Amino acid sequence: MPHDQQPSREPLVLLPGMMCDGRIFDTQIRTFSGSMPVMVLPLAGGDTVEKIAARMLSHLPPRFALAGLSMGGILAMELVRRAPERISRLCLMGASPLAETPEQAADREPQIIAARAGRLEDVLRAALPMEALAPGPSRLEVHNLFCHMAMELGPELYVAQARALQRRPDQQATMRRVHMPTLVLSGEHDTIVPPAKQELLAQLIPHARLEVIPEAGHFPVLEAPDAVNRALLHWLAVPA
Repeated sequence: MPHDQQPSREPLVLLPGMMCDGRIFDTQIRTFSGSMPVMVLPLAGGDTVEKIAARMLSHLPPRFALAGLSMGGILAMELVRRAPERISRLCLMGASPLAETPEQAADREPQIIAARAGRLEDVLRAALPMEALAPGPSRLEVHNLFCHMAMELGPELYVAQARALQRRPDQQATMRRVHMPTLVLSGEHDTIVPPAKQELLAQLIPHARLEVIPEAGHFPVLEAPDAVNRALLHWLAVPA
């Protein structure tokens, strides 16, 4: 890499999706940890986005690059709302800035009841339908990894995260005020937050760059890690 394209050296903070842990960022951690500190923060510490974000900020370095996937992207938006001066650049993957509608929030209630009643695996399979991932040989492998991570994290965390999503604030005004280098990354096959919704998010953010990964769905970091890493490398090299 030419000297003038070296990626930034500030810590890279990665926020995983709902009921995911650092394993979803395995390729990103291996790729970037040689040239900068890389941290993965769990989405834990409360049953509202505000509580989880406040806990995160107490553990984070003074200034950092921030990338969030799905629910991690929703937390990233709250971190931007609270502490924009600490975030040097922002990457949002498969995340919506909108609050849940009353209907969406109500739809979570039977899932919460089922998770508490010992049926978490059924809830997870409904939460991430196969068609939300890109078709191909890795689809089942990615889905199984998600279910495995989530079962290890357990029903208590599921309930807290579901409650946080139900009550999450609308972040459209926050996104309009973003002035850091921002990448919006979308999987072409994502049915949970489709590319059209990602395009609307990118339009809210001044000077955001939108990239759609053709061979990915809702988990591009797992489905197309090389394409994601190329996009992240470009984003990290943009002067902040």
